[in-house]
Amino acid sequence: QFDGFIYPAYDQIVSQLAKIHARSKGTVKMPVTIRVPFGGGIGAVEHHSESPEAYFAHTAGLKVVSCSNPVDAHFMIQQAIASDDPVLFFEPKRRYWEKAEVDTAMTPDPLWQARVVREGTDATLIAYGPMVKTCMDAATAAEEDGRSLEVVDLRSLSPLDFPTVIASVRRTRRAVVVHEAPSFVGLGSEIAARLSEELYYEMEAPVLRVTGFDTPYPPSRVEEEYLPDLDRVLHAVDRSLGY
Repeated sequence: QFDGFIYPAYDQIVSQLAKIHARSKGTVKMPVTIRVPFGGGIGAVEHHSESPEAYFAHTAGLKVVSCSNPVDAHFMIQQAIASDDPVLFFEPKRRYWEKAEVDTAMTPDPLWQARVVREGTDATLIAYGPMVKTCMDAATAAEEDGRSLEVVDLRSLSPLDFPTVIASVRRTRRAVVVHEAPSFVGLGSEIAARLSEELYYEMEAPVLRVTGFDTPYPPSRVEEEYLPDLDRVLHAVDRSLGY
C-alpha cells in the first residue's frame, strides 16, 4: 500500500514493534520489514504521495532506510529482511520505473552506511530516496557553470551515518539538505543541527534546506510546484556560495 495508509498501523508499529526488543532485554528479536512506497511525482490522488519517514525515524527501536536506485533496492531489501530489528523500508514511487544491471555477486555496502555518490569541492548536497537523482542532476548542471558539488546519499535515516556526512561537509564547508517531506521538524532539521554542533567553526555558510512546503500535499495538478526540483536546489547552492 501507499505511505498514506500506514497510519492505522502506527500504534502497533511505534508502541509495540519498536519496543519489544528493549522490553525483553534483547531476548526477543523483531526481524520485521515493512515496505512503504512513499513520495510524490507520480500524479496520484490524495494519500498517495506523502513522505512520513520522520515520524518513524524519531521512534527509538525502529530502523528506517530508503533506497534511491535499482541496485540499492535489490540489496537493501535483502539486508533489511536479514536484520534482527524492525526496519521500515521506504521506496520512492517515482523511481519504480528505473532499471539497472545488478551484479548479484558484488558485496553491498552495509545497510546503515551513507554513500558519497558524486565527489565535489564547493558544497555538499545531502539527500535520500527520490531526491538523490534530483541532486545528481543539479550537480551536473552546476558543473557547466564551474561549480563542483558533492552528493551524499544517506540511504539509512535511522540510524544516520553522521561520520560520512560530517567528513563530506568538512571538505566542502557548505551543505544543502534536500528532501520531499515538509521542512518543519524534518530530517533536514536534525542534520542541520548536528552539522552546526560538529562543524560550527569550520563551515563557510549555514546549512540550508530544500524541502516540500509546510502544507498538506497538494492535488497532483500542482505537485510540481510543491516538490523540490533542480532549480530550487541550484538556488540554494547559489545562496550558500554567496556567504
